[in-house]
Amino acid sequence: MLADNLKLVQHEIKAALDKRKEKEMLTGSQVTLVAVTKNHPPEVITESLALGVQNIGENRVQEAKHKQEAIGKQGYWHLIGHLQTNKARQAVAHFDLIESVDSEHLLAAVDKEAARIGKVQDILLQLNIAHEEQKSGLDREEYLALLPKLGNYKNVRLRGLMVIAQKCDDVEETRPIFAAGYRAYVRLKEQHPEIDLLSMGMSSDYIIAIEEGANVVRVGTALFGQRDYSYKF
Repeated sequence: MLADNLKLVQHEIKAALDKRKEKEMLTGSQVTLVAVTKNHPPEVITESLALGVQNIGENRVQEAKHKQEAIGKQGYWHLIGHLQTNKARQAVAHFDLIESVDSEHLLAAVDKEAARIGKVQDILLQLNIAHEEQKSGLDREEYLALLPKLGNYKNVRLRGLMVIAQKCDDVEETRPIFAAGYRAYVRLKEQHPEIDLLSMGMSSDYIIAIEEGANVVRVGTALFGQRDYSYKF
């Protein structure tokens, strides 16, 4: 099942790239597929790696820790869920990229824990462009206030931005959010030319996210089917 689902997702990624209105987007012409394995057993990670999917996404630090203990830390791991400051030490230990940095307080905690083990931790800043109260992310004012302070943190490396669109009946309604995310990326790249990642889009909306400029998509259900909420770790 996974092999067939992966072929379909890869086909849709290619089709979305072909449909981009701007062929010379600053996010390039390649998309990284992150296989989101939340509420799936460790075996799906092994299967994904065998099929060539090297980027693994998890929402929770403890679940990732459990799976890495079960199968080893293979591949490149993305933390895509909200991170509490008191879990920063474990997140730095278990993840290659923390996509969900949503406050200066958390940024400082990640920087501190990375310095403690002599690591430079790759991060994305999460923006709450949709202004949804139930979602994490920096609002515009918080984001603009944080940017001048990034140089104070020597053990984090900013790689770009992460955006989550609102859930809606008509997936086309997500397009303005992703378009705004790309515009924010362009502006950030003017200040930080080294950034290279714009993570936008999940199973329900990754096609539109790619059309609007995403070069990282976080896909779980479209690859693995519905989450198994009885799975315990």
